[in-house]
Amino acid sequence: MSSFRDKPHVAPFVGPPWYVAAVWLLVAVVAQATVVHFLAIRGVVPSLVLVVVVWYAIRVDVRRAVLYGLAAGLCEDVLAAQSGAAWTISTIATAALASVLSRGFFADSIPLAAAVAVIATLVRALLFWTIMSVEGYPSGLGAMHLREALFSAVLNVSVMIAAIIVARRFDTSAA
Repeated sequence: MSSFRDKPHVAPFVGPPWYVAAVWLLVAVVAQATVVHFLAIRGVVPSLVLVVVVWYAIRVDVRRAVLYGLAAGLCEDVLAAQSGAAWTISTIATAALASVLSRGFFADSIPLAAAVAVIATLVRALLFWTIMSVEGYPSGLGAMHLREALFSAVLNVSVMIAAIIVARRFDTSAA
C-alpha cells in the first residue's frame, strides 16, 4: 500500500499527437512565409504560427508547450532576415505563458482561447521588439509597433475563433 502513495500523480497526456501538431506547425510556417502576406490589412497580417502555438500550448503542459514554441520560433527565425533569436525567445516565452494561463480550463473554450490569444500576441510582440532593440534595432517606433500588435491581436483572435468553430464542426468524437 505504501508504494502506491510514494509515486507522484502524473496526469494523462490529452494534447494532440505529435505528428498532428507538427503538420499544423509546418502548414502554418509555410503559409506564413508564402501566402498570408496577401491577407494584410493596414499592413498587419495574422500570425498563423502564433495561433498554432497557442492552440497547442493551451492543450498541453508547460514543458511540451515550450518545446513546441522552440520549434516554431526556430522555424520563424530561420525564415526571417536579421531577427537573430528574437522569434525563438519570444515564441518560447509565449508558449509557456499560454500553457500556464490555460490550466484548469477547457482547451476548446472560445473565451479562453480568445483571451490567451490576445495576451500571447501582445506579450510576444513586446518580447520580440525588446529583443530586437537589444540587438541594435533603432528605437522610436514604439507607437507604430504597439498599433500593429493591437491590430494583430484582433486578427489572431479572429483566426483562433474561426479555427475552434471549424474544428467543432468537424469533430467526430462528439457524435
